[in-house]
Amino acid sequence: MPFLHGFRRITLEYQPLVDEILALLALQDAERQNALESHACLGSNGSQLSAMRQVLEREAHSPFYQEGVSYTLLKVTELGLVEAAEVLLEFGADLGFEDPVTYYTPLHIAVLRNQADMVELLARHGADINRRDRIHESSPLDLASEEPERLPCLQRLLQLGADVNAADKTGKTALLHALLHCHCSSVVDLDDITESIRLLLEGGADARATTENGDTVFTYIIFLLGDIDLASTEVAEVQNSFCIRVMQLLMAHGANPSAAYNCSLHGPSCWSGFQTVFDCLCSDVSILKDSSISTEVIQMGQTLLELMMASSQTIQLPSDFEVDVNSCRYHEEKIRSLFCSVKQLEHTPQALKHLCRVFIRQRLRPWPIDVKIKALPLPDRLKWYLLIDHTAVGHEDLSLTDDSSSPHSVVTVPTDSQQITALHPLSLQ
Repeated sequence: MPFLHGFRRITLEYQPLVDEILALLALQDAERQNALESHACLGSNGSQLSAMRQVLEREAHSPFYQEGVSYTLLKVTELGLVEAAEVLLEFGADLGFEDPVTYYTPLHIAVLRNQADMVELLARHGADINRRDRIHESSPLDLASEEPERLPCLQRLLQLGADVNAADKTGKTALLHALLHCHCSSVVDLDDITESIRLLLEGGADARATTENGDTVFTYIIFLLGDIDLASTEVAEVQNSFCIRVMQLLMAHGANPSAAYNCSLHGPSCWSGFQTVFDCLCSDVSILKDSSISTEVIQMGQTLLELMMASSQTIQLPSDFEVDVNSCRYHEEKIRSLFCSVKQLEHTPQALKHLCRVFIRQRLRPWPIDVKIKALPLPDRLKWYLLIDHTAVGHEDLSLTDDSSSPHSVVTVPTDSQQITALHPLSLQ
């Protein structure tokens, strides 16, 4: 195996040079020291850097000089020692040198250790900010997007011009990497994850990106929602709120929840937003015993469907889109009627008011757009139609009856607007 050969060369050939340089920086046991201690050790003591230069000049013509100085760059990069890294680069350290075991370059390691200043230094000296490692094919931006604590590195990479839509061997972009790792993060990190997603989207990330297996941005949101039932009430509320905020961001930047993406395992309907909503509606209503709660769930599902339809001028449904309402008990007719209304949309010319709503909402992006809608010089009735999340209006006494003859009048207005403060109360399994 090639990495074993590389490791042998470190041990027997150029490790002595590495040890000597690290010893000058008092970092011979670097793995036992944290970054703070290392920075304090180097400090402003120019004598350490001067001694380091002397060693590099003395060893400049040794057989393993290039590998030794390049491997030393990996070590000081890991600890964020910018001044030492500058000296090593001055003396010929290779920015493309790979760790013999992990095959990560200095830039990859800087991101993994969340050393934002080091990321900028390496990039300014010519490091390829889009380079992928040989094992996982991860770019620095992919790595930065996977962990919330690496947000500073993500910001720096975007500022330096990293390709936000570059994909790995499976088709995952940095945005999909960020969403994939949401379920691995604690609830205290969700704000940073939201910020990472926002930065990627504002940096031009394609919200409609699809992997080779047909996974989309909604795939990972669905996975996270599926975990909510297993969480405590407090954690579930935080995760639910996070999913709503992220969905709003994604749809504000062009994600189409009605798109019938193809899943290589389960067919075209697997990740259809409409299919998922109806499946969950039927599942939840079938187990709810309280009629008032069932009605509330259906109303919330209607609001979610309306939000989905207001994000796209055309409705795309899977060819085999069907709903089994037999288990819905006394709500069977309501869900069947809702299903027929959605099916009708695909084959009915789009109503002008629907097209206008989609157009206006798209022009008001990025999210949030509620305040922007309320500021429009329009009658309250039209603002209500544009808002969808009717809690944003704040006028309880408006006349809210919609034109039921329109093929796009799927949503009925809840009597209690507070019932739809969350767009996804459904229990996605």
